[in-house]
Amino acid sequence: MAVAIELTQELTWHTLRSRALYLDVDGTLLDIAPTPEAVAVPPGLIAALESVAKRLDGALALVSGRPIGALDQLFRPLRFAAVGIHGAEVRTAGDPTRTADYLARQLDGIRAALVSYIAQWPGALVEDKGLALAVHYRGSTVDSQVIGRVMRDLTAFAGPEFMLLAGKSVFELKPAALSKATGIATLGGTAKFAGRTPVCIGDDVTDESAFAYANEAQGLSIHVGTFQSTVACYRVARPADVRAWLLALAAAPENEP
Repeated sequence: MAVAIELTQELTWHTLRSRALYLDVDGTLLDIAPTPEAVAVPPGLIAALESVAKRLDGALALVSGRPIGALDQLFRPLRFAAVGIHGAEVRTAGDPTRTADYLARQLDGIRAALVSYIAQWPGALVEDKGLALAVHYRGSTVDSQVIGRVMRDLTAFAGPEFMLLAGKSVFELKPAALSKATGIATLGGTAKFAGRTPVCIGDDVTDESAFAYANEAQGLSIHVGTFQSTVACYRVARPADVRAWLLALAAAPENEP
């Protein structure tokens, strides 16, 4: 079971200088909202992330189920190193690199099927990420088991190259061979991240592969929230705790012992 940790006391610059930060976004940096478009970036967070990234020599990455382009919109004008669509996109510099474009075309039949299904699920919505399709049902009165059963059938139809993730009020069809861990591993082989032990922070089942990666690399895995079943070694209660820690890091003096 993950052990509660006080980030502002345990993860100071003294313990972070040789580490790399891999930060989930929704539910970790930002509070969960009814729809992906409704999330809000609190004042001061972007500046704090910029400061922390600079002091880590660029070894800070956003690791999300969102496309990298959507992350850029949320945190504009900054463009962080990033893993998008659960590992299907990775960016170290410049434009996002999409690793498996042909898989997006294989989802065309699923897209068409979801048009008819979503009409039967009032309050649910489809998020088309190109390489992945997510059905959010937080605002729907339809039984989640009904939606899940349909999504499992569609996953089987899509074939073995795809898998279904069940997250917080969302079912997501995504490439099976790609994960947040594979994206982090790609970043870990680049100049800014190489040689640094990972600190992976996330809140959902989609972050479990990142936690496992951090554990194997003898880094730190930190779960945000109250899930009882996680491979993360440590736990904090809320995204507000993560934000307070980043703000404290940004405000700490450069010569902190």
